[in-house]
Amino acid sequence: MSTSAKVFSSSGLASARINIPSEPCVMVIFGASGDLTKRLLIPAIYNLACDNLLSDNFAVLGTATRQMDGAQFREKLSGETDGIKSYHTRPEFDQGVWDSLVERIDFQSGSFDDVEHFKRLKQTVTELDKKYQAGGNILLYFATAPRFFGTICENLSKAGFKDTPGWVRLIVEKPFGTDLASARALNTEIRQYWEEEQIYRVDHYLGKETVQNLLSFRFSNGMFEPLWNNHHIDNIQFNVCESVDVQGRGGYYDSSGVLRDMMQNHMFQMLAYLCMEPPSSFAPDAIRNEKAKLLQSVRVYTEEEVKRNVVRGQYGPAVNDDGDVIKPGYRQEDNVAPDSSTETFAAAKLQIDNWRWEGVPIYLRSGKALWKRGTEIIVEFKRPPQAMFEGTGIDALESNRLVFHIQPDQGIELRFQAKIPGPRLNLQTVDMRFDYGDAFKASRYTGYEVMIYSCTHADSTLFSRGDLVEAAWQVAQPLLDYWQSTPEPNFPNYARGSWGPKAASQLLARDGRRWFEVVTPEVLEKSPLFKGAAPLLLNTVIMALRSTIAEAGDTIITQGEVGSEMYVICHGEVDVLDDQGTIVRTLKDGDCFGEIGLLIAVPRTATIKARTSCDLFVLERTSFSRILRDHPHFAAMVTTIAKDRYDVSLSSHHLSA
Repeated sequence: MSTSAKVFSSSGLASARINIPSEPCVMVIFGASGDLTKRLLIPAIYNLACDNLLSDNFAVLGTATRQMDGAQFREKLSGETDGIKSYHTRPEFDQGVWDSLVERIDFQSGSFDDVEHFKRLKQTVTELDKKYQAGGNILLYFATAPRFFGTICENLSKAGFKDTPGWVRLIVEKPFGTDLASARALNTEIRQYWEEEQIYRVDHYLGKETVQNLLSFRFSNGMFEPLWNNHHIDNIQFNVCESVDVQGRGGYYDSSGVLRDMMQNHMFQMLAYLCMEPPSSFAPDAIRNEKAKLLQSVRVYTEEEVKRNVVRGQYGPAVNDDGDVIKPGYRQEDNVAPDSSTETFAAAKLQIDNWRWEGVPIYLRSGKALWKRGTEIIVEFKRPPQAMFEGTGIDALESNRLVFHIQPDQGIELRFQAKIPGPRLNLQTVDMRFDYGDAFKASRYTGYEVMIYSCTHADSTLFSRGDLVEAAWQVAQPLLDYWQSTPEPNFPNYARGSWGPKAASQLLARDGRRWFEVVTPEVLEKSPLFKGAAPLLLNTVIMALRSTIAEAGDTIITQGEVGSEMYVICHGEVDVLDDQGTIVRTLKDGDCFGEIGLLIAVPRTATIKARTSCDLFVLERTSFSRILRDHPHFAAMVTTIAKDRYDVSLSSHHLSA
C-alpha cells in the first residue's frame, strides 16, 4: 500500500494573474563588496531578470570601502570561480540574460563617513537614472553592519538623496539591534531621516515560498481555519536544525548566539504568520497589524519562568576512538572565547495569551552542529478518545500532524491514521504530501528575490515594522538578561551530530510530550540496514518510527526479557554485554539492535547499555513485522544481518510469524 500521496499538477499561469515587472529604479547597495551581494543579492536580481520580473529600467550601483571601479566590480561578479556562475540557483546559466544585466551594474569606492563620497554617489545615481529612465526612483540597500546605519542615513540626507522626483526606499539587513534597547535606539536613529513607510526591515526567511504559503494555506482553505484554535490543536513545534557549526564565523557568533541569530527574528516571524488572527484583507498593514498583535500577546517571562521554560546548549568537540579531537567544540573554534557562555542551541516553551491559543504550548528549538539540516513547523492535533477502540487490540492512537517543510525541501505534509488492509482492525500512520518541486515548475530562489521585487512595488507585507521588531525583542529580552546574569556551568552540554542537550527533551517530557523528529530518507539511509532501500520502504519505516533518548549508563535492553521493539542509533554509542557483563561489541551511529529478538520472539540474549548519550529511533514489533511481510528485500537483508552478526539462521516461518 502506498503511504504517500503527491500532487501531480496544479493550475498555473493560465489561471493566475501574470506578474508584472519590478518598478524602475536605481538600486544602491552599501557594503557591495561583501559576501551577501555576490552570493545572494546579485543572484536574486539575476533570477528576477530570468523570470522577466526585473524592469528594463533597473540599474545597480554598488559601493564599499574596497578600492575598485565599475569594470573591476563587474569582472568580479562575472568570475568563473567566485561569481554568478558559482552562486546562481537555476538549473542552467543563461549567459544572454547575465550579459544584459551586468551592463547595468556599476561601482563606486568610498567611506561611509565621507559626505563627499555620498555627494559623488548622488551624482552617479542621477546619471544612471537619466541613462536608464528610472523615474527618479531609488532603492537603498544596507548590506552592512547595523552600526553603520546611522552614519549612512545622515550622509544620505546631507548629500540630497531625499530630494528626488521619484520614491526613495531603504532595505535594512538583520540583525536589527542586539537587544530591546539597541533596537529602539536604531529605530529612533533611522527615523530621524526616513518615514516608517520608507523603511523595509528585511528577513530573508520570509522570502521562502513555504513561509509565504503559511498565509495562503490558512486563509484560502476552509477546511483548516475552523480547526486553528485551542479546541483542536494540542501543541505547535518550530524546529530549525543546522548540521553545520559556526563555519569560521566565531567572532560574529560569539557576540550573537542562536537566540539573536535565529529565534528572535526568523522563528518569531514564522510564529506570527502561523498563529495570528485573520486580517481584514491581504493589504500589507492589515497583515502586519495582526502580526504585531500576536507578538504582543506572547507572554513575557519573569526570571523564574525563564528558568522553567527555556533551555540553552553549546556543542562540544567530536573525538575518534582514540580520544583525539577530530572536530572542535564551540569553545575551540577560531575567535571564540575559551570560556564562552554563548549558546549554540536553545529550546523554549512559549505561551500566547489570547482567546485562540490559551493553553496551547508553543515549542521552539534551534541549534548548530545538530543531526541534520532542516526547518519544519509541526502542528499537532489533539488525539481522539481511546475508549471507542477498546477490545480492538489498538492500545494507542497517534496524533494527527500537519508538517510545514520550510527547508531544504519545501512542502506540506499531513499525517493521519489509516486501516491496514486485512481482516483485523490495525492502524498505520500514513501521509499526504505536497512538494513544491512536484507541483510547480519553478527555479529555486535565494529568498531575496521577493524582497527586492516587493520593495519596488511598495509592498511591505513581508517586511518588519518598527513595532514588530520591538515586540519580538520584548519576548527575547528576559532570556538574554537571565543568561547574561547566570552563566551556564555545564557547557558544553551536547555532542556534535546529536539532537541537542537532554534538558530540551525534558522540557517537553514534563508536559507529557516529546519533540517530533522529522526523519528524511537521507537520514535513514545512513543506517546500513536501509542503505539503498526503495523509497516506499523508507517512507513506510519513517511513518512508523518514534524517537527516544538514553543517557550514558542507561540500560536500553535487558538480557532475558522478551523484546517488543528494535532500535536505530541516530547518534551515540551502545555496548553489547554478555551474561558476564563483558563488552562483546560496541555499536555506533547508524547501527541497529534488537531486531533479532523481534524476529524470533525469544528472550533477549544480551544486555545493551548506552556508552554515551544516545539519540535513538524506535520501531515497534507490529510495525516491524508488517514491514517484513510487505518488503521481501528488507526481510532478506535482516536475515543476512542475523547470520553475520549473531550466527542466527532464520527461516520463512520466523519472518511470517
